[in-house]
Amino acid sequence: MIKKVIVFLFVFILLITSYPQKKKEEDIKKEKIVENNESNKQSIDIKNVDIIYNDEVSNIDLEDYVLGVVACEMPASFDIEALKAMAVAARTFALYKVTTNSNYKLSTTTKDQCYISVDRMKDRWKGSFDKNYNKIKSAVKSTDNQYMTYNDKVIIAFYFSISNGFTENCENVFSQKLDYLKSVDSSWDKEYSYKEKTIKISVNEFLNKLGINSSKIDNIKIDRSDTNRIKTITINNKVFKGTKVRSLLGLRSTDFDIEINDDEVSITTRGYGHGVGLSQYGANAMAKKGYKYDEILKYYYTGIDIHE
Repeated sequence: MIKKVIVFLFVFILLITSYPQKKKEEDIKKEKIVENNESNKQSIDIKNVDIIYNDEVSNIDLEDYVLGVVACEMPASFDIEALKAMAVAARTFALYKVTTNSNYKLSTTTKDQCYISVDRMKDRWKGSFDKNYNKIKSAVKSTDNQYMTYNDKVIIAFYFSISNGFTENCENVFSQKLDYLKSVDSSWDKEYSYKEKTIKISVNEFLNKLGINSSKIDNIKIDRSDTNRIKTITINNKVFKGTKVRSLLGLRSTDFDIEINDDEVSITTRGYGHGVGLSQYGANAMAKKGYKYDEILKYYYTGIDIHE
């Protein structure tokens, strides 16, 4: 009996003395988890970016760059809230590029984002320069330093001109699934008259541009996404991605129909651009309906936060 009591007391003392150590270890683990979570957050303090403009590399102020992108990418006649949304998207896109590659030099073409200098703005706008410049500058200034994040990481803020009524899932265009770049309804884009465009080319030119060695079109089979854009198209038993055909034929979008009449091919497209992310004309339509720029951005980019 005495032995049992001694054993019990020994075990009890061992448990009591070991508890603080285990508690300390648990607290350390919790601290490490918090530290790891904090390390996932990006702290961005970038004031200048390198750009390639007129075949020369220049280091310019980030906000001046954003102003030049908005001036090039979106009509100055658009609603101020749409211009603000564009400014945040342009800034976010640039920050994504330079934070994922510290030596990155931003292209000022459609490879990254279109950009124009103040001199080019003057040439473009002529007598409307002061009005347009001040309007865009106001949009950029009012969103100064703001950019979008998802799970505390800066996003790649794709945008395009106008949709076919829906934006597209990222994976259907860029082969990468991103939760914040999901298809959303953008039916107000249909209000704009240039949503459709038809081009006509000869059958020979059509086949040559696609690299198909034939004198005639034997068959066409199309597989579309839920947004009616072409995922794959089979022509004379040769399979293409819709994005590839768009590129080879210089089409406005991947939502297109093909009609063959004798030796001529008619192609009608709906929308303009890749369809992923922010629709610029959709943003303008939303702004005209009273939506603010942050509401526009949070509509087109699912689940994002706006960092200030």
